[in-house]
Amino acid sequence: MAGVKSSSHERLDVEATLTEVEKLQFDRAHRNASGLFYIEGVRNFVKAIDNGFDISAIVFSEKLLTAPLARKLVRRSRRAGVPCISVTPEQFRRVSQTERASGIGAITHQRWFNLHDISPQSGLCWVALQTVRSPGNLGTLIRTSDAVGGAGFIFIGGSVDPFDPDVVRASMGSLFHQKFVRTSLSALRHWVRHHQCSTIGASPDGIADFHQFNYPQSTLLFLGEERQGLTSQQRDLCHHLVRIPMVGAVDSLNLAVAGSLLMYEIYKSRTSSIPIHS
Repeated sequence: MAGVKSSSHERLDVEATLTEVEKLQFDRAHRNASGLFYIEGVRNFVKAIDNGFDISAIVFSEKLLTAPLARKLVRRSRRAGVPCISVTPEQFRRVSQTERASGIGAITHQRWFNLHDISPQSGLCWVALQTVRSPGNLGTLIRTSDAVGGAGFIFIGGSVDPFDPDVVRASMGSLFHQKFVRTSLSALRHWVRHHQCSTIGASPDGIADFHQFNYPQSTLLFLGEERQGLTSQQRDLCHHLVRIPMVGAVDSLNLAVAGSLLMYEIYKSRTSSIPIHS
């Protein structure tokens, strides 16, 4: 790549860098302790930089990386002092988790926000989660929230990891447009009361049909775990419970499907009064 040459020091660091990437991919404890995660692919790389994420190191393969914009950003990042580690195609494929290796990846700092620094008025709504069994479901929810203009996600406790590689991949770059908060249930209860936020829970025994409910401007959408739904403590935090009607034999929906339906219903309630001009 013109303008990007690997120094002897960087070549010595290749093995250490690839080992670090593998640890970030497969060891959540290491991700938590380091505050880092690994992204791969042109889309994720460009979105991370465009949204101001702090890049710790870039891993690229001269032969595999063909996207002009990504190559330009590698050169720009190097000039800004970001370590850029050049690897062979074989070395890049060693840590690649995609069918077709793009030749670009980055070790990136996780971005978290404090609960007291966010407002329920920002974005379409916030989504609260305490447990998610499938990383793919979380990635899909993040993607949907981005699509409808949602502000982000509030995670209760330490169970959910939005920087899991499967979540990052399923979010299709939307992760870089969302805010993430980690807090306790008691702290969230205080935040809801302080901001007079309306908490809406999704449950099969909800009193209101989700199509017919009048969603307030400051809405926190609480989604339960895939199999068990909302816990009693989570239900106590909710001001209202809404249900998604099901007329067939099925008695539940996939978490990502249910959450996406609810987010789009909130979006619909915000935009239905806006006149459409031809």
